[in-house]
Amino acid sequence: MKVGLVDIEPKVFNTALMQIAAYHKSIGDEVEWWSPLTAHCFPKVYCSSLFDFTDKTELPKRAICGGTGFDIKSKLPCAIENCDLDYSIYPKCETSYIWFSRGCVRNCGFCCVLQKEGYIRPVRSKNLNPNGRYITVQDNSFFANPCWPGAIMQLQKWGQPVDFQGIDIRRITGEQGRALITLRFHKQLKFAWDRPKDEEAVMSGIKRLLGYVKPRRCMCYVLIGFDSTEEEDMHRVTTLDLLGIDAFVMPYDRSDLYQKTFARWVNHKAIHKSVKWEDYRGRVNQQEAAGNGWKAR
Repeated sequence: MKVGLVDIEPKVFNTALMQIAAYHKSIGDEVEWWSPLTAHCFPKVYCSSLFDFTDKTELPKRAICGGTGFDIKSKLPCAIENCDLDYSIYPKCETSYIWFSRGCVRNCGFCCVLQKEGYIRPVRSKNLNPNGRYITVQDNSFFANPCWPGAIMQLQKWGQPVDFQGIDIRRITGEQGRALITLRFHKQLKFAWDRPKDEEAVMSGIKRLLGYVKPRRCMCYVLIGFDSTEEEDMHRVTTLDLLGIDAFVMPYDRSDLYQKTFARWVNHKAIHKSVKWEDYRGRVNQQEAAGNGWKAR
């Protein structure tokens, strides 16, 4: 049987589709990318989406759909979930996506991880990408996993640079800082300062981390538009600037003009270093008033 995979998020290497491909190949099926021109060739079609804002209007009606972009409660069947990843469907993928744990210990109002995956628990890591140059650790809170020392040992054994997607800076310890520097980082070590009210805990964690990792090797996600004022947004970014840590702003509402503008100003480093916020915001407002801004696109 021919199985079709629908790619509606081409900038994403979708691990669910990799597992679906691995499963169907293991039972003798052929797996190819679906297209409207070859739609009649596929008795079974799958689509997975990470984002609820992705356009889904052109999907084949009979597609089996899942992922957070469709339904945060959706899950792969056990037979597919237990499969490793078929990286061959993404020849340009240069990383290995690894989870040592699923779930989270927190229940933040802006995040669906606890609702989707439950409380944190260790899981068996999947296979490495045979063409991978580095490892992307996808854990939502790596050090909240009680088995994190074993995960560090496994990363040491693999010996590739590591890109951590989730370090909870509020709970970092000296022992964990010492463990991190036994690894090579791919780009920067990432953590988050999502809520202004967490400043004391975040600053304490950053102070501990900087005992082991240089500020230039760190990047901090800053959530704006959720329980924060514009003044609090600027305070967090300015504080990180003074520490020498790169801030990366994440708009809660991607359609909001202020949030889009502030994120662009912070995240585009050449603009951030050369243009004052008041001047940049003024230019954007002028373009919007003239009908040439984001709203006109």
